[in-house]
Amino acid sequence: MADKEKKEKNIDKPSMPQTKVKFEVYGEEMIEKEVKSSGNSGRIYLPPNWVGHTVKIIKVE
Repeated sequence: MADKEKKEKNIDKPSMPQTKVKFEVYGEEMIEKEVKSSGNSGRIYLPPNWVGHTVKIIKVE
């Protein structure tokens, strides 16, 4: 298999860090919540005034 094909196959695999890493994020508000099960996925409800804004989700544990 060519190197290019190997790289293309690894694009879809998320990288999972083996140790904790530090993120520095600037923002306006923060909410800490537990992710609830929702079918085959997870869900977090956020305040309605956050609709249309960009958020970043960081798994902390």
